Amino acid sequence: MKKAAIVTAGTAGIGMETALGLASAGLAVTVVGRSAERGARAVSRINATGPSHPARFLPCDLASLEQVRALAGRIAGEHEASGVPLTVLVNNIGAMFPERRLVDGLEASFVVNHLSPYLLTELLLPTLASGAPSRIVNVTSGAVRGAKRAFDAVEPPGAYYGFHWYGRAKLANLAYTLDLAARMDGTGVSVYAADPGGAATDMTDGTMTDPKIVSPALRLLWPLVRRVFARATSGLASVAARSSLVAATDQTLTGRTGLVIDPRARPVAPFRAATDHRIAEAVRRLSEAHAPIRSGQATTPGH
Repeated sequence: MKKAAIVTAGTAGIGMETALGLASAGLAVTVVGRSAERGARAVSRINATGPSHPARFLPCDLASLEQVRALAGRIAGEHEASGVPLTVLVNNIGAMFPERRLVDGLEASFVVNHLSPYLLTELLLPTLASGAPSRIVNVTSGAVRGAKRAFDAVEPPGAYYGFHWYGRAKLANLAYTLDLAARMDGTGVSVYAADPGGAATDMTDGTMTDPKIVSPALRLLWPLVRRVFARATSGLASVAARSSLVAATDQTLTGRTGLVIDPRARPVAPFRAATDHRIAEAVRRLSEAHAPIRSGQATTPGH
């Protein structure tokens, strides 16, 4: 029986390698990204491997919540019409910004790393449930360990530091992932977080060499910090994709949910802060306020 998978930011890097692995596992893969040119190259590369089902590309600027809504509507409608079950959703999207920027009035790192995958997942939950057993894989990061844990607003107080803001957004998404796993327990939809470790990708190319991304205290140690970052971003994307592929396909995980798959592709205990129900509740409030499931119902607290 034909089964489908979606990989966001799947046209290059870790997402591309994840898409290749899912296609080799027999899934009909859809890669999502901004660039039609890169999408065409990704589809050609996947299809050159002779998969059981041809891959396809869907365009979407995942930083735009309205485009995410349109993407989810299209995917849900297609699967309802075709009857092909959607059994894997890999939210691979991620971005780090050296300087503060806004997307539709909201801090971009929080939008791209949390609100976008949150909204896509929530809108596709009925489709994934109807295709169960199915899996949701949210790509996380070790940067969560250095994140501020205040989620009263989209942005924490103080000056902007890209690495820490990235880690905070990923912490929000990890807390959401674990909360979602509890919500979906017993429905046939399993939810995992996958930590790819480090790899040389478009996201890390250049950004991780800018000392402005870290707090002043870490800038004092910048030669050491930069060496740590360099080691962390020197790996192969194909290796970094293993955690997502294990989360999406490994049969030993069947019936389990709420797991974090580490860079060695092993289940590990989640970062403790992500299990704090107070953080999960605060993240839920922010998510519902700024990325409501029903379009047009956004509220204004916590800008």
